[in-house]
Amino acid sequence: MHTRYQPLLLRLLGNSRWIGYVLAISVLCILVPVLNLVVPDGNVLHVSNYIVSIGGKILCYAMVALAMDLIWGYTGILSLGHGLFFALGGYAFGMYLMRQVGLDGVSHSNLPDFMVFLDWKAYPWYWSGSEHFLLALLLVVLVPGTLALVFGWFAFRSRIKGVYFSIITQAMTYAFMLLFFRNETGFGGNNGFTDFKRILGIPIATPEMRMTLFVLSGLTLLAMLWMSRCIVESKFGRVLTAIRDAESRVMFSGYNPLHYKLAIWTLSAMMCGIAGALYVPQVGIINPSEMSTANSIEIAIWAAVGGRGTLIGPILGAAFVTGAKSWFTASFPEYWLYFLGLLFIIATLYLPQGMMGLGKKIKGKYA
Repeated sequence: MHTRYQPLLLRLLGNSRWIGYVLAISVLCILVPVLNLVVPDGNVLHVSNYIVSIGGKILCYAMVALAMDLIWGYTGILSLGHGLFFALGGYAFGMYLMRQVGLDGVSHSNLPDFMVFLDWKAYPWYWSGSEHFLLALLLVVLVPGTLALVFGWFAFRSRIKGVYFSIITQAMTYAFMLLFFRNETGFGGNNGFTDFKRILGIPIATPEMRMTLFVLSGLTLLAMLWMSRCIVESKFGRVLTAIRDAESRVMFSGYNPLHYKLAIWTLSAMMCGIAGALYVPQVGIINPSEMSTANSIEIAIWAAVGGRGTLIGPILGAAFVTGAKSWFTASFPEYWLYFLGLLFIIATLYLPQGMMGLGKKIKGKYA
């Protein structure tokens, strides 16, 4: 074999990351489907539909945490509006899901039940084409991406940064939440979209479809992780890190931070939109509460608890916090917000590098 190809092969085959990717794909595409669909219920190895549902939610949240890490952990821009991009992706795909209900709704009309209740006679113009699957997928990335591009252009061009940028993103999210709460906007008001039936004519409620959505969520997360790794290890990623550490020096070096920040900001929003689209059919509902400021703050907590600037850390943080939330809201619902606030304080004061930093300290202590 030609010698110039040997370093590349060694890097691909000898890198532990690739082993991790292969193991993760094997678990997602083979192990979990077999334990859920093949192993009978009651067997100790059986993976229940409930675990698959929770796992699918965590995978979607992990995508959002990864998107937050790119903009906050590597670029130093704390966004409190990523919940909005997540919800917009969910609404964009939810429109398609509502069109798939057809005559199976309570009102047995081609219009969604909430439109029939409000005495609407036809779909509003912005619902045009939402019955097409491919167009819905396009809207999932275009809607949050376009909003992020326009907002980011004005914000970054005006040199808005730090806590001021965080406050503005939070205000924008809150404004959209109030807008979507209104019935006349045509997005279901307070109830949002729910009672989904099919995707591409296939019933959603079947175990096979739920497993398919779980696998797609896992593979999408791995693809985003690989893409993010390529970005942060490239020259583009090094410029992002330099912007985080000393933006003025980057400008003096001849780089325009506006273009770099706008690009990663828009990409991060599109990643959230994809996560929202995968989240909605697995949960079965999307409403304006997904745009609440508390949800966006929780996304930042995922990244802080897991470890900013590590890629893997925010994914672990999303899984840990979401798992803790599921347990607390079931056992001690009144204490969940107190625990979340305490967790953020501990991570900020004592674990600035999050769970990943704690793992490195333990590894270094016993090495």
